[in-house]
Order: sequence, then C-alpha cells, then structure tokens
Amino acid sequence: MVQRLLPNMINKTKNIKIAIIGMGYVGLPLALEFAKKRFVIGFDINKRRIKELNLGIDKNLEHNNELKKSKKLTFTSNEKNIKNANCFIVTVPTPIDKFKKPDLLPILKASKMIGKIIKKGDLIIYESTVYPGCIEEKCVPVLEKFSKLSYNNDFFCGYSPERINPGDKEHTLANINKITSGSTTQIADLVDDLYNEIIKAGTYKAPSIKVAEAAKVIENTQRDLNIALVNELSILFNKMNIDTKAVLDAASSKWNFLKFKPGLVGGHCIGVDPYYLTHKAKSLGYKPKIILSGRKLNDNMGNYVASQLINEMKKKNIKVRGAKILIMGLTFKENCTDTRNSGIQNVIFELKKYKCELDLYDPIADSSEIKNTYGILPRSKLNENLYDAIVIAVAHDKFKAMGIDFILKLCKANHIIYDLKHLFNSDQIELRL
Repeated sequence: MVQRLLPNMINKTKNIKIAIIGMGYVGLPLALEFAKKRFVIGFDINKRRIKELNLGIDKNLEHNNELKKSKKLTFTSNEKNIKNANCFIVTVPTPIDKFKKPDLLPILKASKMIGKIIKKGDLIIYESTVYPGCIEEKCVPVLEKFSKLSYNNDFFCGYSPERINPGDKEHTLANINKITSGSTTQIADLVDDLYNEIIKAGTYKAPSIKVAEAAKVIENTQRDLNIALVNELSILFNKMNIDTKAVLDAASSKWNFLKFKPGLVGGHCIGVDPYYLTHKAKSLGYKPKIILSGRKLNDNMGNYVASQLINEMKKKNIKVRGAKILIMGLTFKENCTDTRNSGIQNVIFELKKYKCELDLYDPIADSSEIKNTYGILPRSKLNENLYDAIVIAVAHDKFKAMGIDFILKLCKANHIIYDLKHLFNSDQIELRL
C-alpha cells in the first residue's frame, strides 16, 4: 500500500519537495541546511519576517551570512506557494499558557493549513516539542478532517524533535545527533534517510513517534531538575555562608559529578517542556511529584534573587525605594538575541514592587522588544558612578570582555554587584548565586 501511494518517495529522498513551516530559531537553520542539498520553501505567517529573510536579514543575528549564500531557498507567507511540496516539516512554537498548560494553538493551526493542501502520498514531519502521543492524538485528526484523507493510507507522518541550541556556534544543527521516527516502518526509514543527508553527527531512529516525543520532552525535564537541585543547594549554602561555586568546583573533582550551575531558568524549552509532560501525566490520573517540585523551585528563583538583592542593600544601608539598579542582560541565554521567556523577568517585576529605579542594558537584544515587555527603553550607553546595584543576569561574551573594572566604574562608592552567572571572582563582587 505504501509503495503504491508513494512511488516517487520511498527510498528516493531526492524526489522529496520540502516546505518548512515556521522560520524561527528552529525552522530557519533547518531550511538553510536542507537547501544545501535541494530546493526548499520556508513559510511563516509573519510577513515582516519573510520580507527580512528575502532581503537576506536574520534579526536573530544567527544566519545572515548563510542567507546571502543560499541559492536554493525561497521564503513565503502565502499558502499557495507551498502547495506543490510533498513533505511539510512543522517547526512552530509550542508554548504554555498563563495557567502553565500546553498551548497547542500554533501547531494545530499549522496542521489545519497543511490539511487543506496536502495530497495523497504526502508526508508531514513535526519537530515542535510536544507531549507523548500529541502528534497522533491531536494533530493527525486535524490533518484528516481538513484533507479528507486517511492517516497511514493516504498521508503519513514523522517526528524528529528539534535540538537547536540558539547562540551556540559549536553545537550546530548538523553537529547534533538527531532522533527520527515515522508512522510506518517504511516512513521511519524514509524520514531517517532524509535527515541523514544533513546531520553529520548521525541520527537515532526511534521505534515509534510516541517514543521520539517522550525522548524529547524528558531531555529538558532532566536538565530542569538538575538545575533545580543546584538552585536549592545555592539557597542552602547561602544560609550557611558558603560560596556555592566553590562547593561545585570541589565536587567536580570527582569524575562522575554532573556540572550543573545555579541560575534563572528561561527560554522556550527547559521552562516549558516539563509542563507538557506533567499535563499528559495528569490526563492519565497521575500527579507528578519530583518534576513539578523542580519546576516550582526554578519558577520562584527570580523572586529569590530580588529578595536577596534587597536584603543585601538593607545590610549596606542603601535606601531601597528609589535605588538606581542596572540589569545587565535581558535575553534568555548568553549570546542569543531572544528576550522571550527570559528568567530575568520575575526579578525585574519584583524589583518594581519595591519602587526601585531600573535601567536595562543588553547590547545584542532588540530594544523595541525590551520596551514592549518591561515598559522601559533600554540604555544604549552606560554612565559612571550612577548605580546603587548592578545585576549581571546573562553571561554574554560582551560582558566578559567589559571586565569587572569597567563594571565597577558604573557603581557608586557604596554598591552591590550581584553576579548571577559567576562571570567574576567572589572577591570582586558582593553577591552571586
């Protein structure tokens, strides 16, 4: 049956015509990599994004050089322009809502759009992070409804979860081992062959879509829990007046000690994926204990950081109300332009409650995005002898290059520097996690 429906695709990846849905941190590098081998269409509903990409501009500052060199990649926001594709790869966001529940609207909208244009024999591969069972329980029914076609008879699905690490120039898409899967044995082989064209590190073919979904969602859940552990240890060691980094450095002398660091947990994966897994667990009548405890602790770290800073200011007789505080770093991770889901948000919102005067500074983030999020226009230039406190929230290379001497010049004589990322030695600053 599969051979009859897919005469040009089975074991012939060269005949696959790819359209990638979503041109963000996941979709764009994927499109650029596939475009080294074949013609690719990149689709996004954001017309401004598409216009910029067609001009060779990546606002995320990750792929400008590659965009200018790519000859086999076109971009569109018009659904009609992807109708001739026979393989649709979905890389849209899968966020959570204000109640910490999965927001499947983007992936379901993408499925609806694809369902309206797919033909017999087409293949839909999802890369967006979801909970185990989501693709076949939620997305496939939408595809069937709007296409009037039958799953695994008329069209087929694959799942190959993204492992993109924004801002990382070493662990790029091609250099990270990739999980693949398919809705039938033959489709699994086809999906695996397709990705092996671009993944130098190789692939791992999972036995089912559900296994691939579960593998992805536990990757970040595991990391979240490990960070939660060192965050709790940091809180404990602070009460004991012990430097956490010194403890971690000592413990790391053992070969099998896991080198996690305390910090604010943000971004679109670590702070989100555990809620997808716990949502599925609750639907089955099981309430996770360890996963939710770790997530709660990490969610509250912003409030802890703010309270630590306020307490230290009081100890040093720095008046809290009206205190001039500089926040250095607004993105969710180092050397990345993305400010969405940044862990520093709760710190800023908490300090606002104390009526502190906040200045925000991030040399690589988009100023308009910062203004929209916090209602504060970020500084483009920093002045000396101005701040009662400085919070170093992100480990940008540019902050390291500034050096502690430059940062000290920004402070008043009586001041606090709170180094959340351990950029500087403990004897150079007043506080660190």
